[in-house]
Amino acid sequence: MIIRLTFIVPIAFLIVSGSYAQRNIPEVYSNLHRDARGRLYMEYQPGKKAYRVDEPAKYSLEQLIGNPSGTETGIAFDMKNQEFEGFLYYGFIHHDDGAYPYPVYFRNYEAIHQGKANIDILNGMSGKYDMIGWEDRGSGLMGYRIISIYGEILYDGKIGFKGTGPFEIATTIIEGPFLNMVGPDRVTVSFKTNISSKSSVIIDGKKFNDKRSVYDHSIDVTGLSPDTKYSYYIKGLTQLSNEFSLRTSPMPGSRTAFTFAYASDSRNGEGGGERNVRGVNVYIMKKILALSLYEDARFFQFTGDLITGYSTDKKNHELQYANWKRAAEPFWHHFPIYVGMGNHEALEFSFRDTINGRPIRMKIDRFPFDTESSEAVYMENFVMPENGPESEDGSRYDPNPKKTDFPSYKESVFHYSYDNVGVIVLNSDYWYSSTAPFIRFTSGGLHGYIMDNQLKWLEETLAMFEEDPNIDHVFVTQHTPAFPNGGHVQDDMWYGGKNDWRPFVAGKPVAKGIIERRDEILDLMINKSTKVLALLTGDEHNYNRLKISDQMQRYPEMYFAEKSVLKREIWQINNGAAGAPYYAQEQTPWSEYVSGFTTQNALVLISVDGTKVTMKVINPDTLDLIDEAILRE
Repeated sequence: MIIRLTFIVPIAFLIVSGSYAQRNIPEVYSNLHRDARGRLYMEYQPGKKAYRVDEPAKYSLEQLIGNPSGTETGIAFDMKNQEFEGFLYYGFIHHDDGAYPYPVYFRNYEAIHQGKANIDILNGMSGKYDMIGWEDRGSGLMGYRIISIYGEILYDGKIGFKGTGPFEIATTIIEGPFLNMVGPDRVTVSFKTNISSKSSVIIDGKKFNDKRSVYDHSIDVTGLSPDTKYSYYIKGLTQLSNEFSLRTSPMPGSRTAFTFAYASDSRNGEGGGERNVRGVNVYIMKKILALSLYEDARFFQFTGDLITGYSTDKKNHELQYANWKRAAEPFWHHFPIYVGMGNHEALEFSFRDTINGRPIRMKIDRFPFDTESSEAVYMENFVMPENGPESEDGSRYDPNPKKTDFPSYKESVFHYSYDNVGVIVLNSDYWYSSTAPFIRFTSGGLHGYIMDNQLKWLEETLAMFEEDPNIDHVFVTQHTPAFPNGGHVQDDMWYGGKNDWRPFVAGKPVAKGIIERRDEILDLMINKSTKVLALLTGDEHNYNRLKISDQMQRYPEMYFAEKSVLKREIWQINNGAAGAPYYAQEQTPWSEYVSGFTTQNALVLISVDGTKVTMKVINPDTLDLIDEAILRE
């Protein structure tokens, strides 16, 4: 959901700040200052100041992990918050009993009082309740769920233990392992441990090590064989067996038949329970990923709005990302998931004031950009390819070419390939300001806009795939549709047909409006590439497909910029139906070209067999077939 403000300050009051030397204020912003006390404010009219107002996270990941410690009879949890009241549900995780380890919750739960709770393993979970054999092994893995006194599910955690009484906390993978960037001869395995440790990935009898003791592990595995299934496990941890499986990709251009999955928008839904695990619709995420593996999808592309986000506190983001990863984790052990950014990944500074009794709010991407921006926190939480552009530094809008002024594109803009398919992941919410009417005063990126350096990189990457004889089909994915159909017709790459919407940098508008920039992207994908088959999008919480062609009406009646000519057809496949609240279809100039529109939850499965590409769309909750199509003969 985009926050829209109808109250717009008259343009005559626009001030472009010259105070660029102020400490820690990026030069790409405008009208931003600090007062004598160091407080950050936005001067949006002469003498009118909107001060930064943060909303501290109600809960943090660090708090909800619970600082587990061993006791004589089990595990003690301490949230370090005497005001926290809630419930602790718990149960063993049996890694040797199924490929996708979730906890099986015990019949009892414990009350969390003044932030503390205890699990009695020795007296309550032995004998007929010892399904993991901890009494014989002397170790085990416990899953637990933290629920508030109001019934909100806040966090799902796991912790390993040693002993049969007294008990100790073991070095545990509390997040992961995740398969990243699976190639024909390599894979990167990432995971997080509760204790800084030096761990190893063991695969095919070979050992690949951490270089040093760390909490966040990212281990490159090389020397594998193409299109081969392997077992792997993590060494250096005292807990139950951690044996998982992976399959390397075929050699490029092998043209073997395979399927991949696509979806977006898993931020929290309505209805209670697991439809909102602190910012994530875990219920639908589990369904979607289980169905993907059942359909033998070799990888999953998920483009944006993973979480509810729109935070002003980094701790809130970290908790929501942890919940998303926990939902995906049992499946992510076995196949790679590639993620992109959306508008709900926004981590912001918020400035507030009132005019004539009416509240106004202005929001911008947080800084310092290298640690606090939306892009930086996303980058900290995921391991994605690093082959994209650096940033918008060096573009014609860069206010200071001698220093870094913009957030990084690292890991949010990238490309990868699988056999004869190339995938290009764009960030259409870069340096994003969610209060679009005020961008002219604050400066910032616009929802749906691809800025200059990213556009140039897209052109170069499309040209690279065009020249690659091993690539037959290219999919470009970004969070925002080029042609919205329900829920975001007033923004995305259309803005109700108003081309004047665009980013501002250091108080100055960029040259191209949103529709002009949309046309430039279409020109690259359609006229300068023969291989782009589809644009995969989300943002709108529905599924539909649209055939983009030159015959399709794609301009407002009063449009004065140059119009493009499209020399062939491609698909726009929108699937923002991974659990976020639905949007119904709206009337647009291209509505007659839309097919398959539904507000059901949906999983898109794209099957590639040499030169032929087909698609089917399934409701992961009911297994109802929603749509199917031949995308390329």
